Amino acid sequence: MLLHIPQVLTEEQTAECRLVLEAAEWVDGRVTAGYQSARAKNNSQLPEGHPAAQKVGETILRALEQNALFLSAALPLRVFPPLFNRYAGGQSFGTHVDNAIRQSRETGMKIRTDLSATLFFTGPEEYEGGELVVEDTYGVQQVKLPAGHMVLYPSTSLHHVRPVTSGARLCSFFWLQSMVRDDAERTLLFDLDVAIQQITAERADHPASVPLTGVYHNLLRRWAEI
Repeated sequence: MLLHIPQVLTEEQTAECRLVLEAAEWVDGRVTAGYQSARAKNNSQLPEGHPAAQKVGETILRALEQNALFLSAALPLRVFPPLFNRYAGGQSFGTHVDNAIRQSRETGMKIRTDLSATLFFTGPEEYEGGELVVEDTYGVQQVKLPAGHMVLYPSTSLHHVRPVTSGARLCSFFWLQSMVRDDAERTLLFDLDVAIQQITAERADHPASVPLTGVYHNLLRRWAEI
C-alpha cells in the first residue's frame, strides 16, 4: 500500500524546520547507502546525529505520534530517527530497494524495515524533476507532494528519484518497523479501521460498529508482533 499522508507538519513547522536544515552543513549522501545503493545514489545528506537532524527529527516524530492516519496505516512499533537529503543540479537516486535491517549509528537500535517514508520540505513548484517513483503491486507510481506532506510505502518496493534539473528538493526519509509485518494484512486492517471510523462518524450508535471493532482487534491480536 502506498499512502499519501497530508499535512504531517503545519506550514509554520515546515518553514521553521526548513530554516534549520538549510543552515546546516551537508555531506555526500552515500554515507548511509549499502553497496548496491551507493553506486546509484547521488545526493547530499545531513550526517546522522547532526544537531539539525536531531532537532527536526524530533519535530517529525512528535507530529507522527499525533497523526491518526499514520498510526492507523503504519501500526508502528519502532521508527528509525529521521534522516535528510537534498537533490539539486541533476542529482538523482537510481532504482534500488531499501536494506532489510537498519541500525542507528547514534543509539545502536536495529529495526526491520517494513515501511519507508518520505516527508517533503520543498513544494513541487520549487524544483523540476525529483519525482519519487515507486514500483508496487498496483504498478509504477510517481510521487511529488506539497511541503509538509508525506508518502508511506512498503520498503520491499523498488523505487528511485528522478534527476532534479532545476531548483532543489529537500526531504526527510526514514523507515519503521510495524507491529504487523505483512503488507497485505496491514492493508486489510487499515481498510477495516477506516470503514469503522466512517460508520461511527455517520451514526455513533450503529449496531455494526461494536462487532466490526471486535473483528479489527481480533485480527490485530492474531497478526501483531510486539
